Amino acid sequence: MGEAPEVFYINGFSKFGHETQQNNGNHQNHDSTWYEEVIDDDLKWSFKLNSVLHEAISEYQDIALLDTKRFGKALVLDGKMQSAENDEFIYHECLMHPPLLFHPNPKTVFIMGGGEGSAAREALRHKSMDRVVMCDIDKVVVDFCRKYLTANREAFSNKKLDLVFNDAKAELEKRKEKFDIIVGDLADPLEDGPCYQLYTKSFYEKVVKPKLNENGIFVTQAGPAGIFTHKEVFTSIYNTIKHVFKYVIAYTTHVPSFADTWGWVMASDQPLSISAEVMDKRINARIDGDLLYLNGAWFKSSTIMNKTVSHSLQNETHVYTEENARFVPGHGMAYRI
Repeated sequence: MGEAPEVFYINGFSKFGHETQQNNGNHQNHDSTWYEEVIDDDLKWSFKLNSVLHEAISEYQDIALLDTKRFGKALVLDGKMQSAENDEFIYHECLMHPPLLFHPNPKTVFIMGGGEGSAAREALRHKSMDRVVMCDIDKVVVDFCRKYLTANREAFSNKKLDLVFNDAKAELEKRKEKFDIIVGDLADPLEDGPCYQLYTKSFYEKVVKPKLNENGIFVTQAGPAGIFTHKEVFTSIYNTIKHVFKYVIAYTTHVPSFADTWGWVMASDQPLSISAEVMDKRINARIDGDLLYLNGAWFKSSTIMNKTVSHSLQNETHVYTEENARFVPGHGMAYRI
């Protein structure tokens, strides 16, 4: 009988227990090594690795960069997949371009989180852009991504990018200027994770909204939105934002490396209404290079939910607060202490 495959658990309770060795200057391959993520108590998601490229522990979270056979380089924080090289364009096009295209003339963007640099990269593709502020609490993650994720090196060196290391709430509160677009490119709300308070009604109401310009638009990633997972946080985030902004749009799509449908919520006090045809015209006129995923027809379809999710969104009553938070299954660093 052959050796059993080696499995690495990355779930906030443990590290790899594995040192990546090098052979003739290259990372050693491990043909029988699998990464395994705990999706829920009774569900795991695994895929085969070429190698573990790098691991670190910051003040805030476990960090790992994996070289996967299916998805390329993958960034994992606190045991949760954040981004994979081969399909991250889906998530980041969906996050960044809808608010930038709905806005009549976006010039300034504030990104909460976004440590890998992909959200900033997409914002900087807009010809109207004057300044992108990316505020991530974890310098270790950002330095890690600047070194290992070559696709975003140009964005990190762009003179229009203002890179800040701070808690997004504290940074927004102390800044006097307002922004056309504010983006929540945050990790999922994990119990004892670094950012669940940035999904609360008080944060949206007292910190985010006052820092938006008159035509300003807010967008946030809103967690899993699948038929079995949408009630974890997606419907709650949507309902919470509805209590703060006049116009709110939820939209979803499947992200293969996340093993689920994913959700985003976009909001403003100005009407959010452009046709698919207008969106396509703005894509062609405003953005450098071709988009791989988003166009007007797709975006319109992404706002139409199936019967179950639509019913849940319409009937959700939970409002996200510091005292009454919901969490995606899993735990952050604080839970290990």
